[in-house]
Amino acid sequence: MITPGSTIGILGGGQLGRMTGQAARALGYGFVVFEPQDRCPAGHVADLEINAKYSDKSALELLAESSDVVTYEFENVPVEATHELEKKITLHPRPEILHICQNREREKNFLRDSGIPCAPFAIVDSLEDLDKAIAEIGTPAVLKTAAFGYDGKGQLKISSENPDTAAIWKEFGEHRAVLEGWMDFTMEISVLVAANEQGEVSTFPVAENIHTNHILDYSIVPARISPELRARAEELAKEIAQKLGLVGLLGVELFVLRDGTIAVNELAPRPHNSGHYTIDACVTSQFEQFVRAVCGLPLGSTELLSPVTMVNILGDAWIGREPDFASILRHPTAKLHLYGKAQARAGRKMGHFCVLADSAEAAYEQAKELKGKL
Repeated sequence: MITPGSTIGILGGGQLGRMTGQAARALGYGFVVFEPQDRCPAGHVADLEINAKYSDKSALELLAESSDVVTYEFENVPVEATHELEKKITLHPRPEILHICQNREREKNFLRDSGIPCAPFAIVDSLEDLDKAIAEIGTPAVLKTAAFGYDGKGQLKISSENPDTAAIWKEFGEHRAVLEGWMDFTMEISVLVAANEQGEVSTFPVAENIHTNHILDYSIVPARISPELRARAEELAKEIAQKLGLVGLLGVELFVLRDGTIAVNELAPRPHNSGHYTIDACVTSQFEQFVRAVCGLPLGSTELLSPVTMVNILGDAWIGREPDFASILRHPTAKLHLYGKAQARAGRKMGHFCVLADSAEAAYEQAKELKGKL
């Protein structure tokens, strides 16, 4: 057990690191952030901000010397950096989990080999591979980069029954990819699962997620699904955590298919955007649970205290004007969270707000109204 008063090192300095650090502070921990870019959101509230490339061994040494345990807040950390740190300090989740989840090819192979339901897929490394994959899987399908894709980046939908594969492969950039069969889904949901070294495993309430332009727009909790489907999603998340040997936090994104079954879309071995509602609506937030898990503390209660809807605030709200948050701040059950990012850009996540209400539907309707005013 790494007790309060110790220091947590975080690879990555975005908003997830910032909110993890704030939760660590509330439990009495210090925290150090390692981030290539200076003035990062997490750096604003850290004891120490180390700005260096992830390949910088002396900077990684400083992180290890300054910390009692190290974790990461996003997947695009080179796994070599985690292996370097692992020689010097405890690191959770283990590097092998990062290695799997930061690459769609490895992630899909893990899911298939573990018997976890997911989309049919094929690995594509050439035009010939693409032709063969489309012949096997059919259309519609989605061509996705094998590595470092998020928020819909590096994806191309193929709808035609007789696509111009040569043009598609050229447009895509002619690099290794995964072709996934199109999933006929009615809803996207997600589950956060936490596990510590003592063998405790716990899930948060299932979120119903609505995306706009491939970026999460709303998370509605509890998800408007049957109790049976909710239990199946939580069970599947725990099964994945067990098969990965997880110590830490894992976001599991799923599709609810038209036939009433569910299939896993993606995994994220860190706090998840769809779990931000937990800050305001659960006994324990996902960030506190993350700290508890990597430090070996008992896991906290994930009880939902109120139905809630979370809304992402993107940089678009700043374009051509300064956003006015007065309507959110005046609302009696809305909570605003801004990430302190230096520059607003279209599509960039700058903050979020949550609306609590007596029902999921009421929270969603009020959240839409407040977003419209923003």
